[in-house]
Amino acid sequence: RVPLHKASQRRMAPVRCVRSQDEKWKAVVDAVFAVAIEQRRPVLIGTRTVRASEEISALLNQRALAHVVLNARQDREEADIIARAGEAGRITVATNMAGRGTDIELAPGVAERGGLHVILTEYNESRRIDRQLFGRSARQGDPGSGEAILSFDDELFTSQMPGLASWLARRAGMRGGASALEVALLRWLSQGRAEWRNRDAREGTLKHDRRLAQMLAFSGRGE
Repeated sequence: RVPLHKASQRRMAPVRCVRSQDEKWKAVVDAVFAVAIEQRRPVLIGTRTVRASEEISALLNQRALAHVVLNARQDREEADIIARAGEAGRITVATNMAGRGTDIELAPGVAERGGLHVILTEYNESRRIDRQLFGRSARQGDPGSGEAILSFDDELFTSQMPGLASWLARRAGMRGGASALEVALLRWLSQGRAEWRNRDAREGTLKHDRRLAQMLAFSGRGE
């Protein structure tokens, strides 16, 4: 591990995992209202796909919550959009890969309110991408916070651990919620399986490329 240049002031809220996508998006919009409108803090909503960014955008419009969307369709304005994401009360919806390489600087007065708040709406196949999203807040000693609001029918869970996700959803329905340990286990197993499959696919591609290079090496080994 590389030591931080300045001590992190990031505050993480407990993970919330609900039973359906509709419940998740409602919880996300409620959280955005509480932070951006009531606390006048900037909010960055991270989505896994362009489709998800447009779905949450439609719900924000229904609540009359002004926002900007950053996905693959706004590549020309990307740097400007992400650079302004630290303004007070500003709501930015972005796919997790968008806007990388541009720091989000807090506008005057925002740090005193708690800084940028990041909401992750779905775990990615790689833990690294999740960390990168939360890393957009509380940079260089600034205050900031983050939370994950998930659903048991998120694509990562249903594609990697469908049986466990379904069982936990039913269990959460009977008990009125899922424990942090249950959600952490589901995440660990789902991301672990996805990362193993991706690693196996990359190794297979590399082996194929090496065999192909040997078959086509008519002129011998290069100098």
